[in-house]
Amino acid sequence: MATEIERKFTVHGSGAFEGVPALPVQQGYLARGEQEEVRVRRAGDEYSLTVKKGSGIERQEFEIAIGAGQFEALWPATEGRRISKWRRIVPLSGGRRAYVDVFEGRLAGLVTAEVEFEDREDARAFVPPPWFGAEVTGDARYANKELSTTGIPDGPVPG
Repeated sequence: MATEIERKFTVHGSGAFEGVPALPVQQGYLARGEQEEVRVRRAGDEYSLTVKKGSGIERQEFEIAIGAGQFEALWPATEGRRISKWRRIVPLSGGRRAYVDVFEGRLAGLVTAEVEFEDREDARAFVPPPWFGAEVTGDARYANKELSTTGIPDGPVPG
């Protein structure tokens, strides 16, 4: 498995990414545990099966491409554990990219941004742009696997 190092933030407003092309994403969870998840995703015309292990800023991730037929065969098993969103890849300073997700359905109104890093030092040194809101890295309420069943988190946003 590869290591994924990323930080996640809420986003307020859309001015920073207006005009950036958006890709429709549907993902559903086949298995969800406290420290692991297995999901299928359709992002535009691409399909994948992903296993993630761990939580917080650094997790193990293994992703394989699957065909449309495989996705369609697995999709019914995700009933009740799905999210639908539009993803934009927004350039940031230093050659980084923010993966901005604008959620739909019962998650409408929620917008998050994830930024991936080469290592923990790079992640710690990152200064979010002004259009980022509160950091929610490691807040289980904002994990997509949790959002797929519980909806938009109640209570205050951290930070």
